[in-house]
Amino acid sequence: MADGLVAGELQAGLASGVIGREIIVLEQTGSTNDAILQIANANSKEGLVVFAEHQTAGRGQRGNRWESAAGKGLWFSILLRPGLDLASSPQLTAWAAEAVSGAIQNEFSLTPVIKPPNDVHIDGRKVGGVLVEMRAQEKAAHLAIAGIGVNVNQSREDFPKELQNRAISLAMALGKQIDRQSFAIALLRKLDRTYREKFVSAGL
Repeated sequence: MADGLVAGELQAGLASGVIGREIIVLEQTGSTNDAILQIANANSKEGLVVFAEHQTAGRGQRGNRWESAAGKGLWFSILLRPGLDLASSPQLTAWAAEAVSGAIQNEFSLTPVIKPPNDVHIDGRKVGGVLVEMRAQEKAAHLAIAGIGVNVNQSREDFPKELQNRAISLAMALGKQIDRQSFAIALLRKLDRTYREKFVSAGL
């Protein structure tokens, strides 16, 4: 894939924070939320990020399917240990949606709107979404998987007919193609900085 994501370059573009300590890019997977649980083990560091160039079974809120045209968007999941109870997962959803919206605004001077609880819209159409899943761990802090999808370089025709009037990509909003690698780094930096501000205790 000419515009494929390169894990080493993504990692090199990040400061030594929490999110992005380890980055894996898969060519294809069912869902990055499922893939990260298969890859992760008890010793996996918080901040592991798994990207997929193509998701065959991406999930959205309420079991909705998330359409992900190969190589056109950013689809990834982050392994987190936020020290929250299961009932607090909406805090993580709000954090991730705000970070996606903020990164888009910073990088492209667009004005995204968060449609609670977990969608990001531009011009009334969905450009991104978040799905946080918490997993209880015996004798350990609960795991959280933050799944994030952003439509980057799709054209209208890349979306199924029933979504063409409800979905938008950054490229459609800007009238030009986006460098996915650069935007992925900017988005991970924003997620890392805001995550550490909200959820990581001082001195860790």
